[in-house]
Amino acid sequence: MARYTGPTCKQCRRERQRICEKRHCATEKRPYPPGEHGRGRIRETEYLLQLREKQKARRIYGVLERQFRNYYKKASRQRGLTGENLLILLETRLDNAVFRGGLALTRPQARQLVSHRHIQVNGRTVNISSYRVEVGDVITVKERSRSIVPVLGAMELAGSRQIPGWVSLDQERRQVTVTSIPTRQQIGVPVSEQLIVELYSK
Repeated sequence: MARYTGPTCKQCRRERQRICEKRHCATEKRPYPPGEHGRGRIRETEYLLQLREKQKARRIYGVLERQFRNYYKKASRQRGLTGENLLILLETRLDNAVFRGGLALTRPQARQLVSHRHIQVNGRTVNISSYRVEVGDVITVKERSRSIVPVLGAMELAGSRQIPGWVSLDQERRQVTVTSIPTRQQIGVPVSEQLIVELYSK
């Protein structure tokens, strides 16, 4: 399973925006890109703005370049706005649904719960993070995994987290139900999807 294993906050600094779910982020003290020339003046071209939006979306959802391009191709074949379709495809990934529903504190943690076979969908174990959830799917933590530290930590903070309207959480059962397809307003990620569409349309 390919994934980014470097410093998380380095990506935040690269995008000049907090995209991680950590309590304290390096962008608070160093709000400039990493590297020797991070504080230098950057010529912000149209292509650079489009590229940065694409990279930001990729890093928020933790997908690699080929995966992201495949998501875009699939979104462009669907009806409706390509940019919104792209974000909906990313948002309905299983690891993201686990995070959004409150079963994990961060997306990387949710991805690890899925890959380590702690998560079930409709009673069947699914260990594929990119598995697409649909309306009516019930995501649960396995019975034997309900007392592991990541899940307990997420449950403690579930009450203070904002759960989007397209999922509902049952804390006692450690269960998340997908109630609807997420809308653009419910997704709420700080990404301008139109710039991504313009980048891939060239």
